[in-house]
Amino acid sequence: MEIMLDTNILISFALFPSPGMTKLAQTITTQHSACICEYSIMEMDRVVRRKFPDKRQQAERFLLKFPYSLLHTPTVRIADTAFTIRDEDDYPVLLSAVLADVDILITGDKDFDDVSLERPEILTPAAFMERYG
Repeated sequence: MEIMLDTNILISFALFPSPGMTKLAQTITTQHSACICEYSIMEMDRVVRRKFPDKRQQAERFLLKFPYSLLHTPTVRIADTAFTIRDEDDYPVLLSAVLADVDILITGDKDFDDVSLERPEILTPAAFMERYG
Protein backbone atom coordinates (compact mmCIF):
# COMPACT_ATOMS: atom_id res chain seq x y z
CA MET A 1 0.00 0.00 0.00
CA GLU A 2 1.02 3.59 -0.49
CA ILE A 3 1.13 5.38 2.84
CA MET A 4 1.35 9.16 2.95
CA LEU A 5 2.75 10.76 6.09
CA ASP A 6 1.51 14.08 7.45
CA THR A 7 3.96 16.69 8.71
CA ASN A 8 3.38 15.92 12.39
CA ILE A 9 4.31 12.29 11.78
CA LEU A 10 7.50 13.32 9.97
CA ILE A 11 8.50 15.56 12.85
CA SER A 12 7.85 12.76 15.33
CA PHE A 13 9.92 10.31 13.26
CA ALA A 14 12.79 12.75 12.79
CA LEU A 15 13.00 14.57 16.11
CA PHE A 16 11.21 12.46 18.72
CA PRO A 17 11.73 8.79 17.78
CA SER A 18 9.85 6.82 20.43
CA PRO A 19 9.71 3.02 20.27
CA GLY A 20 6.15 3.21 18.90
CA MET A 21 7.04 5.69 16.18
CA THR A 22 10.16 3.70 15.28
CA LYS A 23 8.03 0.56 14.89
CA LEU A 24 5.53 2.50 12.76
CA ALA A 25 8.33 3.76 10.49
CA GLN A 26 9.77 0.25 10.17
CA THR A 27 6.37 -1.23 9.34
CA ILE A 28 5.70 1.38 6.68
CA THR A 29 9.11 1.17 5.04
CA THR A 30 9.42 -2.62 5.08
CA GLN A 31 5.86 -3.65 4.22
CA HIS A 32 4.51 -0.64 2.29
CA SER A 33 5.62 2.41 0.32
CA ALA A 34 6.04 5.71 2.15
CA CYS A 35 5.02 8.95 0.43
CA ILE A 36 5.56 12.55 1.48
CA CYS A 37 4.14 15.57 -0.31
CA GLU A 38 6.15 18.67 -1.14
CA TYR A 39 3.99 20.80 1.15
CA SER A 40 4.74 18.61 4.17
CA ILE A 41 8.47 18.90 3.59
CA MET A 42 8.22 22.69 3.39
CA GLU A 43 5.95 22.78 6.43
CA MET A 44 8.32 20.54 8.37
CA ASP A 45 11.17 22.92 7.58
CA ARG A 46 9.12 25.94 8.76
CA VAL A 47 8.09 24.22 12.00
CA VAL A 48 11.59 22.99 12.79
CA ARG A 49 13.11 26.43 12.10
CA ARG A 50 10.53 28.10 14.36
CA LYS A 51 10.17 25.59 17.22
CA PHE A 52 13.32 23.46 17.14
CA PRO A 53 16.08 25.48 15.43
CA ASP A 54 18.81 23.43 17.07
CA LYS A 55 17.40 20.25 15.46
CA ARG A 56 17.48 21.39 11.80
CA GLN A 57 20.36 19.09 10.88
CA GLN A 58 18.65 16.15 12.55
CA ALA A 59 15.51 16.78 10.46
CA GLU A 60 17.54 17.11 7.27
CA ARG A 61 19.44 13.89 7.98
CA PHE A 62 16.15 12.07 8.54
CA LEU A 63 14.78 13.20 5.15
CA LEU A 64 18.00 12.11 3.43
CA LYS A 65 17.90 8.61 4.95
CA PHE A 66 14.17 7.82 5.12
CA PRO A 67 12.96 5.99 1.98
CA TYR A 68 9.96 7.78 0.45
CA SER A 69 8.39 8.88 -2.80
CA LEU A 70 7.88 12.59 -3.23
CA LEU A 71 4.36 13.65 -4.17
CA HIS A 72 3.57 16.89 -5.96
CA THR A 73 1.47 19.46 -4.11
CA PRO A 74 -0.59 21.63 -6.47
CA THR A 75 -0.18 25.36 -5.99
CA VAL A 76 -3.78 26.11 -6.96
CA ARG A 77 -6.82 25.23 -4.93
CA ILE A 78 -9.22 22.72 -6.47
CA ALA A 79 -12.96 23.28 -6.12
CA ASP A 80 -14.17 23.39 -2.51
CA THR A 81 -16.68 20.65 -3.32
CA ALA A 82 -13.95 17.98 -3.40
CA PHE A 83 -13.76 17.88 0.42
CA THR A 84 -13.79 20.14 3.43
CA ILE A 85 -11.28 20.31 6.23
CA ARG A 86 -11.42 22.37 9.40
CA ASP A 87 -7.89 23.82 9.16
CA GLU A 88 -7.20 25.44 5.79
CA ASP A 89 -3.45 24.88 6.28
CA ASP A 90 -4.11 21.13 6.01
CA TYR A 91 -5.87 21.45 2.64
CA PRO A 92 -2.65 21.04 0.55
CA VAL A 93 -1.72 17.85 2.39
CA LEU A 94 -5.11 16.27 1.87
CA LEU A 95 -5.31 17.46 -1.73
CA SER A 96 -1.91 15.90 -2.45
CA ALA A 97 -3.08 12.60 -0.95
CA VAL A 98 -6.32 12.60 -2.94
CA LEU A 99 -4.69 13.49 -6.26
CA ALA A 100 -1.92 10.91 -5.77
CA ASP A 101 -4.57 8.33 -4.90
CA VAL A 102 -2.63 7.02 -1.91
CA ASP A 103 -4.22 4.27 0.12
CA ILE A 104 -3.71 5.73 3.60
CA LEU A 105 -2.84 9.10 5.12
CA ILE A 106 -1.33 8.81 8.59
CA THR A 107 -1.74 11.87 10.79
CA GLY A 108 -2.01 12.83 14.42
CA ASP A 109 -3.82 16.05 13.50
CA LYS A 110 -7.37 16.19 14.88
CA ASP A 111 -8.40 18.52 12.03
CA PHE A 112 -8.57 15.44 9.80
CA ASP A 113 -11.09 13.71 12.10
CA ASP A 114 -14.14 15.22 10.40
CA VAL A 115 -12.98 14.61 6.84
CA SER A 116 -15.23 12.14 5.06
CA LEU A 117 -13.51 10.52 2.09
CA GLU A 118 -13.63 7.04 0.67
CA ARG A 119 -9.95 7.30 -0.23
CA PRO A 120 -7.46 7.80 1.27
CA GLU A 121 -8.24 6.16 4.55
CA ILE A 122 -7.16 8.62 7.25
CA LEU A 123 -5.64 6.95 10.30
CA THR A 124 -3.72 7.87 13.42
CA PRO A 125 -0.44 6.04 13.99
CA ALA A 126 -2.13 3.83 16.64
CA ALA A 127 -5.06 2.97 14.37
CA PHE A 128 -2.68 2.11 11.51
CA MET A 129 -0.61 -0.21 13.70
CA GLU A 130 -3.74 -1.84 15.09
CA ARG A 131 -5.01 -2.65 11.59
CA TYR A 132 -1.84 -3.19 9.61
CA GLY A 133 1.05 -3.55 12.07
